[in-house]
Amino acid sequence: MHYTEAKGILSANNGMNVFRGCTHGCIYCDTRSACYNFTHEFEDVEVKSNAIDLLAAELSRKRKKCMIGTGAMCDPYIPLERELGVMRRAMELVLARGFGMCVQTKSADILRDLDLIKQINEKTKFVVQMTLTTADEELCKKIEPNVSSTRERVEALKVLRDNGIPTVVWLCPILPYINDTAENITAIVDYCAESGVKGIVNFGMGLTLRDGNRQYFYSKLDELFPGLKEKYISRYGNSYEVNSPIGNSLIKLFRALCNKYGIMHDNDRIFAYLHEFPQKRFEQIGFNF
Repeated sequence: MHYTEAKGILSANNGMNVFRGCTHGCIYCDTRSACYNFTHEFEDVEVKSNAIDLLAAELSRKRKKCMIGTGAMCDPYIPLERELGVMRRAMELVLARGFGMCVQTKSADILRDLDLIKQINEKTKFVVQMTLTTADEELCKKIEPNVSSTRERVEALKVLRDNGIPTVVWLCPILPYINDTAENITAIVDYCAESGVKGIVNFGMGLTLRDGNRQYFYSKLDELFPGLKEKYISRYGNSYEVNSPIGNSLIKLFRALCNKYGIMHDNDRIFAYLHEFPQKRFEQIGFNF
């Protein structure tokens, strides 16, 4: 871990990353790609020492309340958050200023801040986005070694459901010859139905590989799935989009299951929901800042 002083915290779409880098160890992570210009080791997490001050200043300048997002690039609930509590302070600020929040993670540690999540959701809106990749617990330990297990994430979704917190699941990535099976897709959508998720984001049955994360991914294939790297190279070469050979049938299955359970699965609709700030609810509560 090391500290840096950032120049800004919110993107044009009101998203933020309080950390830069990650220690979850997911073998497929796109954020390792060279295009993101990391100047330090990925696991040597960069902490923005002035993140909360920047957030306070940027929220105070906003003329309209909105949803504040976090976690799109680097998971905000890496183990380091247990010590630093940066996300908790960010949530306290969002609550005090009357904004909504939308957090993306694959860690059950988000439940550490359930009290604040509930308070924000009662006043405006809070959505938790949880990534689920495989229903196989042993496979999960291989491809996502330092993060909450799938079962722990599902149990977290159920706790959020029981506390009235809306949730969205990201079903990705789907790794060819690893987790691209009908059994896996069915099990994950079943988990989502059990947990009462509002929607499932899916960009297709595959993953993306580009310079930086491709090399890391292939090194992990050699370590964990001997011989599979050669199969990837033979089939995909240096392609950016790496789609499952049975992707079309898996997509059909995914959509059919979502329709069966009444789970939203149109990405545009889901993203519109995630960005929508509940203005009427906000006005009814009578915030006065």
